[in-house]
Amino acid sequence: MRLAYATDASVYQETPLAVCIPHTEADLKKLILFAKKHRITLIPRTAGTSLAGQVVGNGIVVDVSRYFNQILEVNVEEQWAIVQPGVIRDDLNAYLKPLGLMFGPETSTASRAMVGGMIGNNSSGLHSIVWGDTRQNLLAAKVLLDDANLVEFRELSEVEYFQKLSQQSREGEIYRQMNELLTDKDNQDAIKAGYPKSEITRRNTGYALDMLSDTSQAFNFCRLLAGSEGTIGIITEAKIKLMPLPPKEIGLLCVHFHDMVECMRGNALALKHHPEASELVDKYILDFTVGHPTYQYNRFFIEGDPTALLIVEFRADTAEAIRVKAAQLTEALKAANLGYAYPLIEGVAQTNLVWDVRKAGLGLIRNLPGDSQPVNLIEDCAVSPEDLPDYVVDVQQLLAEEQVHASYYAHAGAGELHIEPFINLKTAEGRRQFRSILEKTTDLVLKYNGSLSGEHGDGRLRGEFIGKVLGEKVYQLLLQVKHIFDPNSIFNARKIVDTPAMDTHLRYDVVRDGKDIQTYFDFSKNESILRLAEKCSGSGDCRKTEITGGTMCPSFMATRDEKDTTRARANMLRQFLTNSNKQNRFDHEELKEVMDLCLSCKGCKTECPSSVDIAKMKAEFLQHYYDTNGSSFRSKLIANFTQSQKLGSYVAPIYNFFATNQITSGLIKAVVGFAPNRSLPKVHGTTLSAWVRKQQPSKQKRKVYLFSDEFTEYNDTEIGITAYKLLTALGYEVIIPKHLESGRTYLSKGFVKKAKVLANKNVALLGDVISAETPLLGIEPSAIITFRDEYVDLVEPTLKEKAQNLAKNALMIDEFLVQEMAAGRIHAEQFSNKAQKIKLHGHCYQKAFKLVDYTQQLLSLPANYEVEVIPSGCCGMAGSFGYEKEHFEVSQKVGELVLFPTLRKTGGEYLIAAAGTSCRHQIKDGVQRKSYHPVEIMYEALLEK
Repeated sequence: MRLAYATDASVYQETPLAVCIPHTEADLKKLILFAKKHRITLIPRTAGTSLAGQVVGNGIVVDVSRYFNQILEVNVEEQWAIVQPGVIRDDLNAYLKPLGLMFGPETSTASRAMVGGMIGNNSSGLHSIVWGDTRQNLLAAKVLLDDANLVEFRELSEVEYFQKLSQQSREGEIYRQMNELLTDKDNQDAIKAGYPKSEITRRNTGYALDMLSDTSQAFNFCRLLAGSEGTIGIITEAKIKLMPLPPKEIGLLCVHFHDMVECMRGNALALKHHPEASELVDKYILDFTVGHPTYQYNRFFIEGDPTALLIVEFRADTAEAIRVKAAQLTEALKAANLGYAYPLIEGVAQTNLVWDVRKAGLGLIRNLPGDSQPVNLIEDCAVSPEDLPDYVVDVQQLLAEEQVHASYYAHAGAGELHIEPFINLKTAEGRRQFRSILEKTTDLVLKYNGSLSGEHGDGRLRGEFIGKVLGEKVYQLLLQVKHIFDPNSIFNARKIVDTPAMDTHLRYDVVRDGKDIQTYFDFSKNESILRLAEKCSGSGDCRKTEITGGTMCPSFMATRDEKDTTRARANMLRQFLTNSNKQNRFDHEELKEVMDLCLSCKGCKTECPSSVDIAKMKAEFLQHYYDTNGSSFRSKLIANFTQSQKLGSYVAPIYNFFATNQITSGLIKAVVGFAPNRSLPKVHGTTLSAWVRKQQPSKQKRKVYLFSDEFTEYNDTEIGITAYKLLTALGYEVIIPKHLESGRTYLSKGFVKKAKVLANKNVALLGDVISAETPLLGIEPSAIITFRDEYVDLVEPTLKEKAQNLAKNALMIDEFLVQEMAAGRIHAEQFSNKAQKIKLHGHCYQKAFKLVDYTQQLLSLPANYEVEVIPSGCCGMAGSFGYEKEHFEVSQKVGELVLFPTLRKTGGEYLIAAAGTSCRHQIKDGVQRKSYHPVEIMYEALLEK
């Protein structure tokens, strides 16, 4: 647990003394008094995605994300809400949407960013030029002070303010000392001279004394609390301002530029047209979308090869009004000879795809090969938008002098570009550049009277340069503020003030490239398994909930434990593979523990912007762990599932009796370690291969090969027979070629060596048979996708080319039939026109490889079939995972996130479609409903059989 909390999304790493997960306010008070007594610092943490090292340190991490996550009150008329600090921004807005309201500040991490962390950093986000930052939307907050007393910071009238000054309490003492600091004339002059110019909206350097000194507004300590990074108290509740939902029509004018400075000039012009947002995406990010398993589908709007892309958002009540605004800006840009392409993207679905590219920027550029990686360093500096063109010229010159390239993206409209230099922090030269670039950039911040930090905070990254930027007099005032609120440094010590040197406690104090680690999978495209683990940026995409949707990460969605995130698993692998002194670096119980609840759903392979494929790394880890420690009887039994089912098929009636009889099945489950509430799978009386051999071969218009996977061959044989009948009825000659099982059961339990043997044999058997003209069709997603995923990295080098060709032509049967529909070889007229409603649950692997749409299109072919995709992630079964006694509860929790509640509300007039055998079994056990493979539904709808 301590190692899992040793990092955030920054370059820093420091193992905390302990991790506490408080349930109640009383727990927090107890922690504060304990910390005060023992002079220990508390590090408040929510999502842990800070970029400046705010939640890394040698103290007690206090993770409030798990239990302090309630929406306590919403006032629709007055447009405010009271929430706990662990409430996620996007989840909150999903709750508010039916009420016609929303919380405005929108970070790119809004699917997991929590209100407490947003207050700590004073987060801003994409639309801050219109919707404001967190400080502007924070009305009040309940805060535990250093004496463990709970106080409320809120707007005070003059009378109330003087009442606070007269209180004989810790709170009154704080008000008196802060009043003395703020009313001192020399201090006022220093604050006025030192802080950035007021037209820069993203002023977040140090404590916000300039904001607190603003006498045009009623006094409110919330203005200081926002951006204080948990250093002056612990928030238990926040009263936040809400706003009406924005106009429903949306359009993005995506202006393409050949030059970054030209783009910044275009940004200044765009702001005169009053957009909702103006955001930059550069060539580095765009290039990493090419071939990406998810983001390649988001490139539809890109024309040519732009160096910079400015995404300008307009909203209005009508689409026509947006087109007018966009046309006016386009005309102005052309007149100024700025930009070369100006596509307007309209509608929520399409614009979301564009925004997803921008939001994934940090994760996408982590796909850069080698040790020079994008570094959070000068990414949070903000200047006036009018100064951006000149500022960019200066930064480019600075980086050229350092011989460093950088990625530029994000909040051009607010004057804050996330400029991330590519630096190799594993080298002495890289660490020198790390310090030098920030040091030189502070000169530019001073030159343009800008802000060292705009929204990511100072943390331990920028703290040591605050005195230079704001002036030494102001820095002394910041030290006073910290002492006034926290004289014993029990709240997140050494952040903002008194910070350690910015180039200490880096993640890469020990340097290994991992190329000496012998692996069974080929990790060469990632350079090594260690490099793949290192790609995790810590951005926390794996911490989103079922409300946001997606597959990654089902176990975290169920447990809400940091150790069950993709991020924790990647970080643990990175730390042990880097620091282990054992001959077998994988031989650690901690790794086994952190991998235990990974369902190998493959969500991380595509939903993680950096494609940190934990499913692959888990299988690799398990094989190495077995090499030293051996494997359990149950793991071997599950891995060899195909052999047991083959034997069972010879005596199917007897096998099925033992599998279904309450007494005998109970004994089997007790011996094996399966959950008592699980039903065991039955075998069919014949195999699919045997049944097909008995059929009369018929020459049809096109030949296809059907892969009789291990589950369809023995258990779901009827589905395989139906698939055969459907294909032949549609005019295809169906052949089951000579092949072995896919190896999925071996991979799922980490027996990679055995899976490798099967992969080599199958590629040798099928490599010369399968082609684009004669594809290999699969019925069970987990089996056929093995050809597309693991086989390419499993086979011997001599077979790799064949494996790659096979991967291209191994298709889900749904996918193939939709392609045939598009080619005009299958028509709606061949199917029933009766009305039928269908709820479709996609298998995890279908989701990971973007195949659910094919299933939906296939089931929608009959004229009156209405198909609704259930917005579920993993079903929770995940092969054998849901059978295992110790995993049963988590398996059910995953099912209860979306799938089970949806199906319970689904009436009997709906058919439930699910391509995965595990999914159908989970649905049967979880909600006692029968679900059908899509081929069964399509065959029933076929008019001529």
